Amino acid sequence: MATVFTGSVLLVAPFWLLMLVAPDATLTRRVVGSPLVVLPAATLYLALLLPQAGAVAGGALRPSLDGATALLATDAGTTLAWVHFLAFDLLAGRWLYLDAGRRGVPHAVVAPALLLTLCFGPVGLLVYLAARPVFGAQAGSESAREAAGG
Repeated sequence: MATVFTGSVLLVAPFWLLMLVAPDATLTRRVVGSPLVVLPAATLYLALLLPQAGAVAGGALRPSLDGATALLATDAGTTLAWVHFLAFDLLAGRWLYLDAGRRGVPHAVVAPALLLTLCFGPVGLLVYLAARPVFGAQAGSESAREAAGG
């Protein structure tokens, strides 16, 4: 399980590197533009989930701190949670990258938000959401269209 835990980062690292190092490259736009970038991590998550689906479903339907602690105290449970984080942080990072591109948010603002999303998930998303109206060249026009229902 330790090998799966450690190796799972390789399923998402190339996409993070593209967004961080080559944000304007055609390859990055094409690859990250597809929601399928999360498919490898999501598939691994499913494979890890199946053997313990009953325990996870029971914990999700009747969440408790003791139940979550018990699941996360196992190698399988910790690896499952880690891959969950990897998949959903990549999904959030992908959204952030694409949204920033549409709004014209400079990469100097996007890159730190992406790094924070990679490391701390929701913190990076919050930083980006706070910065987006300030640094997005199209932020005003987007807000006006959304308010008008278009």
